[in-house]
Amino acid sequence: MIYVVDSQEHPLDVVPAAKGLRSRVVSVPVAGWGDALTPWPAPALRPGERDFGGHADETLALLAAALDQAPGPHAICGYSLGGLFALYAFVREPRLAACACLSGSVWYEGWVDWLRNNAPDCAGRYAYLSVGKKEKRAGLPFRHVEEDLAACAEILRDRGCEVDVALGPGSHMQHVTERLAAGLVSLDAVLTDD
Repeated sequence: MIYVVDSQEHPLDVVPAAKGLRSRVVSVPVAGWGDALTPWPAPALRPGERDFGGHADETLALLAAALDQAPGPHAICGYSLGGLFALYAFVREPRLAACACLSGSVWYEGWVDWLRNNAPDCAGRYAYLSVGKKEKRAGLPFRHVEEDLAACAEILRDRGCEVDVALGPGSHMQHVTERLAAGLVSLDAVLTDD
């Protein structure tokens, strides 16, 4: 089963992206991404915006309860802050065999260092990481997203994880459904490998 971290405010096109897959794909709507999907509190990106709340562990506990109720193997997929959460959940929850971090917010303050210090042995597990070629043009903190994604891939590979990295067209808000479909296809191939 593939769990897609989705937004209540701006839902992803999960149904068309999942067309033709053998795995069951479940959309998991999460409200308040800036709080619910971030691993620790961090300052807002711009003055006047809300700080990030850092409540990912609470969301992860809900996911763990769902994993208890469904037969495996399991994978998680997310876009933007959902991608950051997918990668965080993958590292923290050993029952997740695979993850897709799509245009993930790996620029998040302290993320790469945290991953370097906390990634477990990931032998036999799979991660699909993708980003748009133009995302690094968005300015700070996004300017380093490709470098941060490459660092995440290297860290996971060093821990024995099989990792695919895809550099796609467009900026963060372009080609979302295409990136989602590519991530889901990769996860489906891993989960249904006969």
